[in-house]
Amino acid sequence: MVVCVSANDLDFERCYRAVATRDARFDGQFVTAVRTTGIYCRPSCPAITPKRTNVTFLPTAAAAQQHGFRACRRCLPDAAPGSPLWNTRADLASRAMRLIGDGVIERGGVPALADALGYSQRQLTRVLTSELGAGPLALARAHRAHTARLLIQTTRLPMSDIAFAAGFASIRQFNDTVREVFAVSPTTLREESRRRNGDTLPATNGLLTLRLPYREPLDKSWLEWFLSAHTVPGVELWENGVYSRSLRTPHGHTTIRLSIQPGHVRASLSLQDMRDLAPTVARIRHLLDLDADPIGIDEAMAAGMAGSPPRPGLSGAVLPAGIRVPGCLDGPELLLRTMIGQQISVAAANTHTARLVQGLGETIAGPIPHLFPTAEAIAERGSEVLTGPSRRIEAIVGAAKALATGDLVLHSGRTAGELRRDLLALDGVGPWTADYVTMRLLADPDVLLHSDLVVRRGAGLLGIDLTDTARWSPWRSYLTMHLWKHALAHPAEANRRTPS
Repeated sequence: MVVCVSANDLDFERCYRAVATRDARFDGQFVTAVRTTGIYCRPSCPAITPKRTNVTFLPTAAAAQQHGFRACRRCLPDAAPGSPLWNTRADLASRAMRLIGDGVIERGGVPALADALGYSQRQLTRVLTSELGAGPLALARAHRAHTARLLIQTTRLPMSDIAFAAGFASIRQFNDTVREVFAVSPTTLREESRRRNGDTLPATNGLLTLRLPYREPLDKSWLEWFLSAHTVPGVELWENGVYSRSLRTPHGHTTIRLSIQPGHVRASLSLQDMRDLAPTVARIRHLLDLDADPIGIDEAMAAGMAGSPPRPGLSGAVLPAGIRVPGCLDGPELLLRTMIGQQISVAAANTHTARLVQGLGETIAGPIPHLFPTAEAIAERGSEVLTGPSRRIEAIVGAAKALATGDLVLHSGRTAGELRRDLLALDGVGPWTADYVTMRLLADPDVLLHSDLVVRRGAGLLGIDLTDTARWSPWRSYLTMHLWKHALAHPAEANRRTPS
């Protein structure tokens, strides 16, 4: 008999209420495995609610597949937004899931994953099996199955290309996995999708267009402002509500175009190597914080505001719904761009970064002419291109050298404490930079940028004491975004009320 994984605190009654009410907020947070049918579903599946005695709840699709369940082809549980737990939790299992999503196992196997996390393969397998109901290979297999289904149903790519892009070692392995997970062949899976949605698949021509779901609500205006305000010419472009940029990937590079639509983000990817599809999608979801639980976060924000009323005569006590904390597409780039932008305006930082891109960035074909320079290139020639105070240039070049030699490692599987310690050990990196990079690289939900001038202005507007914010934990990164947005929306008032 299959049982719930207790380490994930899956409360049967709470899970069953979510299934009975078809509550889409829980999609991606657990799956419902029905013993009588051998199928697992997302909580919001429109099928008749199964009897209590026939269901069990599991934390991951991989756990369900491990126990012999196949995915529901009606609700497509693997198409739900990812679990917000991988960001809100900082344990080994959560950090491993972030790296699995980035394709570490496909590129280097379980040894590479274990090495990145600093554990033995045996320890890692034991912890993941206990926490998530499946070991690293099973979790990676489930991830490959999801990528395969996405490509089968949304593109015209040949099945052999899909198998390669999804990370399978052979066509036979691809066919066997799809049949086991979805109970039909890849060809049947595509035919079912065509009958359901019509034969409207666009020609690929080297460009893939995907719909990336998210949990609503989503504060579109904040994400669009953040992307457009930080756009660096040469490597990024903001035009008519579409964010475009080039991106270095594990097997080459890609150009992405993103636009936020109701219920999904439209993502167009021009990939140099199809093996980079899954990690690119994972990085886009991370950049836009698409796996967040906005209703839970908004409830926490409202409860915190109830204990901290705004000052008389000022509006804005009710914080807007669905704000996101922008992540990043590349850790080394995030650090170096943040260091370039220290002590100067966003516009000036964009200008300095664009000069670096023009001087050291690799030239590529397409509408975005450059890739962001590698750490090696900046370490070797950054002092020739960068301008400004000599100490700042030396600090940026020093950080690039640490990245190039491997003395500093930036990836989403690190712990916040270790990452912050390593960042603060760099010359020219202070607490604000370390916290900002930690928040965005790890999607850490509980970082308050209390020393940031704009955050302090927003806090002054709303009457929030930045030395007393425990009631917003563990969501203080989202509070930081709200304070930033509020100050930027009320610049005149914010300048008059900047706390000393």
